Amino acid sequence: MGPPHREAMDRLRRWIAPSPAYEPIDHPSDSDDEDIQPSLIRNRPISRFSRYEYAVFFLLGISMLWAWNMFLAAAPYFFRRFHSDDWAATHYQPAILTVSTVTNLGSSFILAKLQKGASHPRRIIVSLLINIVVFTLLAFSTVLLSDVSVRAYFGFLMCMVFGASLATGINQIGVFAYVSGFGREEYTQAIMGGQGVAGVLPCIVQIVSVLAVPSPKLEDGEAGEGDAPQESSKSAFAYFITSTAMSSLALLAFLSLARRRADKTHNSLLGERPRDTPGPEDVEGKKSVSLWVLFNKLRLPAISIILCFTVTMIYPVFTTVIESVRPRADRSRIFDQAVFVPLGFFFWNAGDLTGRMLVLVPRLSLAHRPWALFVLAVGRVVFIPLYLLCNVQGRGAAVNSDFFYLFIVQLLFGLTNGYLGSNCMMGAGYWVSEDEREPAGGFMSLMLVGGLSLGSLLSFFVAGV
Repeated sequence: MGPPHREAMDRLRRWIAPSPAYEPIDHPSDSDDEDIQPSLIRNRPISRFSRYEYAVFFLLGISMLWAWNMFLAAAPYFFRRFHSDDWAATHYQPAILTVSTVTNLGSSFILAKLQKGASHPRRIIVSLLINIVVFTLLAFSTVLLSDVSVRAYFGFLMCMVFGASLATGINQIGVFAYVSGFGREEYTQAIMGGQGVAGVLPCIVQIVSVLAVPSPKLEDGEAGEGDAPQESSKSAFAYFITSTAMSSLALLAFLSLARRRADKTHNSLLGERPRDTPGPEDVEGKKSVSLWVLFNKLRLPAISIILCFTVTMIYPVFTTVIESVRPRADRSRIFDQAVFVPLGFFFWNAGDLTGRMLVLVPRLSLAHRPWALFVLAVGRVVFIPLYLLCNVQGRGAAVNSDFFYLFIVQLLFGLTNGYLGSNCMMGAGYWVSEDEREPAGGFMSLMLVGGLSLGSLLSFFVAGV
């Protein structure tokens, strides 16, 4: 390779990788113990680990995605409401995706810019209150709006999607910024782990709800798909009211946490505060950092998480159209399409949850190895051709195995998503100063939403493959 080529590669490497000015921030040590590891000194946590706080953030992670997963679970109900109108039946899913993506990304970007004087606890509380109102209205709409016209209900649903997506955007920026102020990577993992649980449980509910209803038999002896029980108004009411209950529980837990932190702050005014117990309220809103500055400090984690969730968004496209390779006459009900689709989602989400929990093992964590995260993010593209080896739309599979699809493709694809996403979010605070941790948490949340949005748009092109 000639010198010009090497110079170009060096320039690209310097642009992607953190420069020496953005090395892990050194925090002064208040101990003379020479046995303390340097990594612990330069990234000293600003609060002691608390199982109670971990549990609250875990619950906040569940509530962050639980409401949206209930939207997905109620999709058959929405189709039943719109089936009499061809336009509404065809466009309600793209409309939900478009409204949610634009609202989530727009609100996240605006809030990430509005850092100075921001109250992250207030943002979290407002977002949970919006969710409570939205899903309470959706629950009672299954009873009170059962006779309204299709177009009227379509407009009502889009307003509810807007409200829920706005709440999600506010919640993500608020929670990830707030948790970054604690200086505990375990708490960020708690949020990511809670999101994983929110993905697994709805899949189980869908599988059980379908299997609970006997399958009608066709004349040739084949099992019919029948109407899924989740199409009923009662099931939709249960989905939505459960979301209301989950958001209410998360709100009560967070109010308790915020009150506990406020009490610590008040008590510290009466005496000397321990040097290792400050909380996020100490620096909240004290510093505004531009998104460009944060990007320069967090290039690799930011690019990695965008790539991660951009690639991840292909999985719903394939999961909904891949069928079992078993002949209909010989298959059990679990391989019928009504069950096989949520089963595919379950394996993906189970892998995702496993990946989010693996980062708790220090030896398995890559949170402080940005180049390794970047390589892993790029390598996940290999799952796209792996999906094409499966039985897409019943056209036949190059690898004639449901085990290959469920365990090799779905489970591993989900595992790499949870593992990579959690590492990127957990490691962000390692590369910035203490007073930049909260803006960094909000910035990484914005990058996550950006990856989801980009992946949603690209998924339309993948769907035609």
